Amino acid sequence: MAVTEDDVRRIARLARIAEPTDRLTTLTGELNGILDWIEQLNEVDVDGVEPMTTPVKFPLPQRDDVVSDGGVRDKVLANAPRTEEGFFVVPKSVE
Repeated sequence: MAVTEDDVRRIARLARIAEPTDRLTTLTGELNGILDWIEQLNEVDVDGVEPMTTPVKFPLPQRDDVVSDGGVRDKVLANAPRTEEGFFVVPKSVE
């Protein structure tokens, strides 16, 4: 599969990239090089190879799903301008 200068011009227009005409030849060569490299990947035999998200197998760290208050209520409320009975106090917004 080869890319022509017309293809590069059209791609640049679709991407709204203003490329000078003297760079079209260079870009055409670069894109054709990239496509040639991708074609080489098609030659790799991947039959029987399972897809993976990482090359390193390790268990994900997990913790028990326990509901708690976090144990830092007083530290959190210390940042509030006004508190009352362990809650934030905010101005009334609905009458």
